[in-house]
Amino acid sequence: MPLSEFEHERIEKVFQEYCDAKVPAQARDQLRVTYKVKGDEVKLFECRPNFRDPDNWSERAVARFKKDGKKHAWQLYCADRNGKWHLYDPFPESNDIKKLLAEVEHDPTGIFLG
Repeated sequence: MPLSEFEHERIEKVFQEYCDAKVPAQARDQLRVTYKVKGDEVKLFECRPNFRDPDNWSERAVARFKKDGKKHAWQLYCADRNGKWHLYDPFPESNDIKKLLAEVEHDPTGIFLG
């Protein structure tokens, strides 16, 4: 189920603020953190320029946040080395997506940002 317009705007604001603060302006030619909202989920990406072609950027999915409409809670997923998503066991869900985003930032297991 897609997010409501209000929730979509709130999510855009939360993630844009996070991405803007994550990488200093002077380093954004080397690293970017971006996000995409689609339906009831948000994916967070780390982007870097290609070594041989700096105009071509590659994306690596860092985390996935999915809204469970029945529970009205957000679930946090991490990707394995094959790109398959798994529920993040140490802190799988919260009603507040900011708490899950803080868990990604804290990254106690090193699974999100290494």
